Amino acid sequence: MVIKTSPGKPSLNRNVEPDAEESLGKLAKKPAPKPPLGAASEDSMDKLRERLAEKLGAGKTIESKDPAVLRVVARPSAATGAVQVGGATAVSPGVPPEPGIHWSEPRRAAAVARPPAAPKRPAHGGHWAYQGEGGPEHWGQMKPEFSTCSSGKRQSPIDIRDGIAVQLDPVQFDYKPSNFRVIDNGHTVQVNLAPGNSIEVMGRRFELLQFHFHRPSEERINGRQFDMVAHLVHKDLDGKLAVVAVLLDRGSVQPIVQTVWNNLPLEKGEELPAKAMIDLNGLLPAERGYFTYMGSLTTPPCSEGVLWMVMQTPVSISPEQIGIFSRLYPMNARPIQSASGRLIKGSN
Repeated sequence: MVIKTSPGKPSLNRNVEPDAEESLGKLAKKPAPKPPLGAASEDSMDKLRERLAEKLGAGKTIESKDPAVLRVVARPSAATGAVQVGGATAVSPGVPPEPGIHWSEPRRAAAVARPPAAPKRPAHGGHWAYQGEGGPEHWGQMKPEFSTCSSGKRQSPIDIRDGIAVQLDPVQFDYKPSNFRVIDNGHTVQVNLAPGNSIEVMGRRFELLQFHFHRPSEERINGRQFDMVAHLVHKDLDGKLAVVAVLLDRGSVQPIVQTVWNNLPLEKGEELPAKAMIDLNGLLPAERGYFTYMGSLTTPPCSEGVLWMVMQTPVSISPEQIGIFSRLYPMNARPIQSASGRLIKGSN
């Protein structure tokens, strides 16, 4: 607070103790004695400050040496950082006293009245999508566990070009009629299968877990994108993943796809057990040549180390079947990722 010692005008500030204010008034009315010869006027002001300090008490200090303005500064409590103002304790939550700085009362009052800062909101929500703020370009920033989506070096899908034609061992498909359940998980239509289906490739056996669909196809072959793709997801005993991609091109009705569509649940998130059985041999092309490379999941968390096998020959799917999926998911394909010099092999 600022107390001016204008002659004849006592202070009206109610935050100063009454006896101190009265003393200030008397001192202000009393004419200052003339300094003796050879003494500086600054000495007189120092004596006046000392007398005022005695009147105000040990809890107050005089901060300014300005002959016209005397500033009384409250000392903060050592335990809590609270400030004694006019016999009361003012506490400023969230505003600690600045070290080495004495705050005058107007500044302290402004700090006490300052509202708390609003909590920062994340730039994006936790629900990933294929467009907008949750789209693929933002996946890596949405959650720490999604960071590989933007920082990974072996991401999928890719445009398969210049594959090295070699003599690849054929994929051994061991599929059989199985019970299944269909779920619309909010990102695609997914089919979860009962155990007992597997593939063997490069001397390793992978168990089929589920398959799902994307529109349009995420993979491209020499720049060509297909109407849809089915991803058949497998896992071995070590937890390694292998995905078989079956490209779907506009043409005749696909019986396995139709069986899935016939068992679509009415609600998203609902997993519906099918009464029929399904044999995934009916989804595979007659020609079993394939491309293979190391990549990642095409959805968050975009984990790498996934063995990909993309069937070279597409399978037909009718326009009506494409239309049914399009009503649910007009577009659910991740953009093409950089091949980054990866080795791609293809059956000759």
